[in-house]
Formats: sequence, C-alpha cells, structure tokens
Amino acid sequence: MIDCVENRLLTSRRSLLLGGASFAAWAYLPKFARAADGRDPRLIVVILRGALDGLSTVAPIGDPDYAGLHGSIALAADGAHPAIMLDSFFALHPAMPEFARMYRDKHAAVIHAVATPYRDRSHFDGQDVLESGYAGPGRVQSGWLNRALEALPRGERVSSALAVGPTTPLVLRGNAPTVGWAPVALPHADDDTAMRLVDLYRHRDPALAMALSQGLQLDKAASGADMKPKPGNAVAQMRQVARGAAKLMAADDGPRIAALAFDGWDTHAKEGGPVGRLAFLLGGLDGALAEFETGLGERWRDTVVVVTTEFGRTARINGTDGTDHGTGTIALLAGGAVKGGRVISDWPGLKLANLYEGRDLKPTADLRSVIKGVLQGQFGLSDRVLAETVFPDSAGARPMQGLVA
Repeated sequence: MIDCVENRLLTSRRSLLLGGASFAAWAYLPKFARAADGRDPRLIVVILRGALDGLSTVAPIGDPDYAGLHGSIALAADGAHPAIMLDSFFALHPAMPEFARMYRDKHAAVIHAVATPYRDRSHFDGQDVLESGYAGPGRVQSGWLNRALEALPRGERVSSALAVGPTTPLVLRGNAPTVGWAPVALPHADDDTAMRLVDLYRHRDPALAMALSQGLQLDKAASGADMKPKPGNAVAQMRQVARGAAKLMAADDGPRIAALAFDGWDTHAKEGGPVGRLAFLLGGLDGALAEFETGLGERWRDTVVVVTTEFGRTARINGTDGTDHGTGTIALLAGGAVKGGRVISDWPGLKLANLYEGRDLKPTADLRSVIKGVLQGQFGLSDRVLAETVFPDSAGARPMQGLVA
C-alpha cells in the first residue's frame, strides 16, 4: 500500500507546476571538498522554464537597433525606471539590484548571445535538450548534472538526497549511486497521505522523515492557500524555495550540488518593460539569489549559481507587447567563486541581416561551453569527461575558461 502511495506522490517533469518551483539536491560529499586549499565547492543550477527574454534582462542599449526592435518594452538608461548600467553597452533590468551589487563586487557575470544546440522553438524539446545535455531531444532519461556527479571521485560518504516540489528536474535524474534518495512531489498529495509517508519514514529513516516534513512546510509556504499562479506569489515562491535550499546546503553534511526550476517565463503578451510581468519575475529571481547568498553564509565564497533557460525570445516585440519563442539569450553566474564583474559576449548585432532567421538574437556562445567551464573550475572535471560523458559528442564546445575565480 505504501508503494502505491509513493508512486502517486511522484510526478513527471511535464506536469503542471502548481507551486511554480521545484528543488532537487544531492548530498554528495567528495573527498576533494576537504582539499588543502580549504575549498568546499557548491553548485546550484537554476532553470527558468518558459524561455527568458535576454534582451530585456540584460539590454544591449548601446546597439542602435535595440530600441526599435523591442519597442515599448525596451529598457533605457534614463527615465522613471532606468536600467542599471553594467558597462558602456549593456544594462541590467532595474528589478535586479541584488545581482547588480554582486556584479559590482565581481561575484556575478553575464554570458550574452548564448544558446543550447537546439534551434527549434518547442518548450518541451528545448527543456529536454537543456537538461539532458544532448544536442537533440528525446535521447535519454538522465541529465548532464547527474552524469557530472557520476564522474566525480567517490567521497567518504554519500547521504540522502532530496527533491522538494512537484517535480525533480531531468538535469539531476540518472543512475549515480545514492543512499535513501527520494524525489518527492508533495503538491499533488493531500495532507493526510503525505503525513502518513512522513510517519513511515520516521521509523525507517529519521533524517529523511525530517527532510520530508520540512518539504511539506516549504511547499505550503511557497504555494499558499490559493494555488492559482499570480506574479506576487511567484516572487514569494522563488525566495522561499531558495531560502530552504540554502539552509540545507549550508550545513556541513548538506548537499553540495542542487538543481531548482522556476516556472512561468513564457512572456507572449504584456511582458512589460522596466515594470510589469517580467519585472515581477526578475524581482523574484533577484531575491532568490540574495537568499542563497544570505543563507549559505561563509559557504557562499565557494559557491557558483548558474541561471539558464531553454531558449530566448524574439528580438522584435509582437502585437500584444510581448515576445515570442526565440533562440539566443543570456546565462547568469553568481556566487563568491565567480570571476565576475563582466558581460562575456561576442555580440552579433541586431541589424536584420544579423538576426538568426531574421527574427532572433543570433547565438555566438554555446551554453554547454559555459557549464563545462563552471564544472571544470569547481570540480576539476577533465575535457574528455565533459565532452564524452557529461555532454556527449560535444568536443567542439570547449570549456569556457576563467569563469571560476
């Protein structure tokens, strides 16, 4: 009977994210975490599902074609809600003052005009490519982050891992060895059923029972009594999930690697410029990054947060003051281990002739190169492992150097 209860609690990553966020973490303690240099590296991967408008998040206001393409939602360096200048060319959305502070402190960076190898515009397939690490969709049921974990040297111990929320991201699925690993999808279970599962594990595995109980509390706080998605709730959800994740990861015996997914970034209509729907979402993301910094405490200095999305959005706004599915976008890095204070970009330009298929920001950087650079800098994974195991058949996408201080 309990097996049936557990099966009902597990949901696919394709399910509706009623809570708007999910959290998965792997409490893997490798021996090199106690290396002579004193580093105890942590990695947090944040996936923004729905496709982020990179041109509105980090705006190329120095490009003469930007304002005309993005029209009413274009950012500007002046006005009632001016963008935050990162350099003489790029400006950050005003809803992200915490990220701007980290950038000034050289603990945050932007990679612009970046994309996965995927060039179509399906959310389903785009997320599959982003999380699986393969060049095309539908290849495997494991993720690149899980395969990276399998490649790490075996640690002194492996403790239980935890997924809190309605889905475990594909990026952290796979066959790496664990003890007591239990992805949990709580929003679809009634309180009585969930608490029966907690009571069962209280006898079998007290540590996991406590984690499940915390997960229930986290989910209730994140989703609230009203499960209908609202911009204000999305902001609270992101901060709450990040706060809980940071608390777990700050512990000496807590997870070193985590993956989170935030839903709702598909801004086809009324996206808004410096204020509006996207601004609400970016404010939530900005607050989540601040929660990581605060909650991790002294662990923040050895942490890298990677923020990614499945693809970008069109360079030109549509008739409903939104943007449609596109190609090139941004990746964000934050954390004390980031060599920041930089926008890294081989800027392709926004003239019609330079747009991908005449409509999108043309990618000039491979997201796999960015992630490889982080994995190599944080955990020392070799070029061969990254090209053959973590991101199979990707030798042409060399690790981006100098991302980790």
